[in-house]
Amino acid sequence: MLSIKAGQKILSRLEDMCDGDISPDKINSFALDEIQSIGTSSAKAGYIKGLTEAVISGVLNFDKLEQLSDKDVIKELTKLRGIGEWTAHMYLIFVLNRMDVLPTTDVAFLQVYSWLYKTGDYSKQSIIKKCQKWKPYSSIATRYFYRILDSGLTKEEFHLFK
Repeated sequence: MLSIKAGQKILSRLEDMCDGDISPDKINSFALDEIQSIGTSSAKAGYIKGLTEAVISGVLNFDKLEQLSDKDVIKELTKLRGIGEWTAHMYLIFVLNRMDVLPTTDVAFLQVYSWLYKTGDYSKQSIIKKCQKWKPYSSIATRYFYRILDSGLTKEEFHLFK
């Protein structure tokens, strides 16, 4: 996992390396060690190359993803090496702007969930049950969770059921 600050630094280096034009063709022109030089691990550099090749070859079509159900988007994205459920959930929430995604494996989400509900039960079933009332707007609640964490509210004691 990367901090936001580290991620921004890596993105900035990638923008510099691409002369401000980040595109699949541009990234594909770099060797793995060049991609790694911006601050990624060798595994992540390989995932970036693989993703780039999938886009160029048409195996991954972002326009097609917009037309698919959430479940099918997750299925398509996780076929690619280096992309898991977490990445697929973040893509659904922040890129496709889907309204009902519950990222049950996201550490930031779970931190606020634990703080809000005073629980250490992170089982998917328990989270889905407790958050059922958010449907069909789970992504909106999730975005509020991220805002709560970013603002530092979880450092203060909170009682939901006072």
